[in-house]
Amino acid sequence: MVLLSSEQALIAILANIFFIGISFYALQVLMMDKIIKKNRVFQAQLFYILVSIMIGSIVANFFLNLTNWSNQLPFLFE
Repeated sequence: MVLLSSEQALIAILANIFFIGISFYALQVLMMDKIIKKNRVFQAQLFYILVSIMIGSIVANFFLNLTNWSNQLPFLFE
């Protein structure tokens, strides 16, 4: 099944949002309170958000690439 560009874009946006949310949830387990300096709460929250975006984007790109590659496998046997 071949997806249109607009469908691929929508799936990519949803995958990125999903995996950013999952990575933000997973990062909450880290005990950063002991490492963070006092009165630097905003910077710590910003750090969590940026690391979540970084990890979520990497994981989403991996799964989107894996999906594209698996869709191209039938062309190998033509």
